[in-house]
Amino acid sequence: MTKKPTDIPQAGLPGDSVYFKVLVEIDMIAHMSSLAFSKFLPDGMTEAQLGVLNHLMRLDVEETISELADAFQVTQPTMSSTVRRLEFKRYVELVPDPRDRRIRRVRATEAGRRIRNDTVAALKPFYEAVEAETPDVDWDSCLDALTLLRAYFENKRDRAK
Repeated sequence: MTKKPTDIPQAGLPGDSVYFKVLVEIDMIAHMSSLAFSKFLPDGMTEAQLGVLNHLMRLDVEETISELADAFQVTQPTMSSTVRRLEFKRYVELVPDPRDRRIRRVRATEAGRRIRNDTVAALKPFYEAVEAETPDVDWDSCLDALTLLRAYFENKRDRAK
């Protein structure tokens, strides 16, 4: 029998704002799902590396390390390290910017695209287990709401630059 939301302790105290509770729930879900998710990553692949590959592919872009660092809200040295490891594995390559040859852009390689897609496929049993154990969750509605929240925070981040 599936638990009802009212049977599960909320992510805050009575009287806390629903916005606070939602963001704390998202934070806890991100942490716990990250731990479960990491078990499905190929040897030597980190979530940060998969995140960079996914970002480049989902937006179909080539970005500078600075642009990637801004997108992931990490320092340039942190992103440089992540990109360097991806480059060593031949999952990305640095290519000259067509308008300014001094600038190098990060591009996913075919091997990078393949490893990202293979990793997503390897996660299928994980997703199926989650879905089977949460039959009352409307995943499409969750995705819509979370996409709107992400877009809100991206917009705030971009305007703060």
